[in-house]
Amino acid sequence: MVFKAAAVQMCSGVDPARNAVSMARLVREAAAQGATYVQTPEMTGMLQRDRAAAKAVLRGEADDIIVRTASELAAELGIHMHVGSTAIALDDGKMANRGFLFGPDGKVLNRYDKIHMFDVDLDNGESWRESAAYRPGSEARVVSLPFVEMGFTICYDVRFPALFRAQAVAGAEVMTVPAAFTRQTGEAHWEILLRARAIENGVFVIAAAQAGVHEDGRETFGHSMIIDPWGRVLTSAGGTGEAVILAEIDLAAVKAAHDKIPNLKNGREFSIEKIPGAVKGGVAA
Repeated sequence: MVFKAAAVQMCSGVDPARNAVSMARLVREAAAQGATYVQTPEMTGMLQRDRAAAKAVLRGEADDIIVRTASELAAELGIHMHVGSTAIALDDGKMANRGFLFGPDGKVLNRYDKIHMFDVDLDNGESWRESAAYRPGSEARVVSLPFVEMGFTICYDVRFPALFRAQAVAGAEVMTVPAAFTRQTGEAHWEILLRARAIENGVFVIAAAQAGVHEDGRETFGHSMIIDPWGRVLTSAGGTGEAVILAEIDLAAVKAAHDKIPNLKNGREFSIEKIPGAVKGGVAA
């Protein structure tokens, strides 16, 4: 099976309606180039550091402009439309960092709430506490589409290889990693992590990213990528501004990678024991 996939790179601002217009323009561009699956980045609908300001404009899923626009685009263009994620208001006062996959009829085929929260302290005083505003998900998802078995993750999830391995063992042939990586972490780890997840599981990785300096002052790394099961970067975008990248996904490459290095079948259960080191004067050395 072969299909054409697109990753849409954005520089989302603080206004969901304006971001919806940008999303629609870029998705139409991707579809015009033959893409039948189109992925947008994490937080397609809004990047807003001010949590009070964010909550003031966010809506529940039924009233969200990104959800509505993506559904309409999928039906209009006859594509599988994947909103990498957007912030959705929840009843408990928190938000969900939620991805959506729409079928060619515009109906929701899958929802995925980001599992791993980005709670980190970086160099130069950069600090993030995603868990303070967002409720983490608890369910991994592999969706059977007519043309592929697809696994779902979001951004920081890429640092947790067990999530990818579980989905690969469940049959995922393509893993999706929409993201809004910071420039600092992206420069250090973005490509390495994506290629590692592709190689160790023998799957394609499609990663649409946010890119550039945003209205709220943050800077994201960009470099959206599509990577094959051997870890080769098939196509990538730059580090700033909007872009649409496309690649043919030939699922025969997944089987070929698994045949060459069948680590999914060769994995074994094991126990682990921590052995204390040499003891000097009653204290472990």
